[in-house]
Amino acid sequence: MTTSLRSNSRLMIAAAALACMAALPALAHHGWAWTEDGFFELTGTITAISYSNPHPTLDVDAEGEVWRIDLATLRATANAGFMEDTAKVGDEVTAIGHRSRDRSERRMKAVRIVVGGTTYDVYPSRVPPS
Repeated sequence: MTTSLRSNSRLMIAAAALACMAALPALAHHGWAWTEDGFFELTGTITAISYSNPHPTLDVDAEGEVWRIDLATLRATANAGFMEDTAKVGDEVTAIGHRSRDRSERRMKAVRIVVGGTTYDVYPSRVPPS
């Protein structure tokens, strides 16, 4: 292998490693490893809604603190009956799920949300026992 090919190969490997490292923060919020084991319940007022990939989110004001609530994938959230127009800014919501292990972060992954008296189990297999 010539010196320039070897140098280019090393450069490509270094660039790929940097790209993987840059993606780690995004991957940290997928799956459940970033959440606490016990269930957490939060009630507040919706301040923002994002109904987009990789999963819908709600920003919720709970006693003056804004929390980010991650829902399931778009398909699973829709299968639960929660659609883009199901809730609006200003609606009260109760979310049950798992909060972030990082207590400085106001973020949770919901398994169930309740809006307008209707319950949406976005992760039905993970809903806490009644």
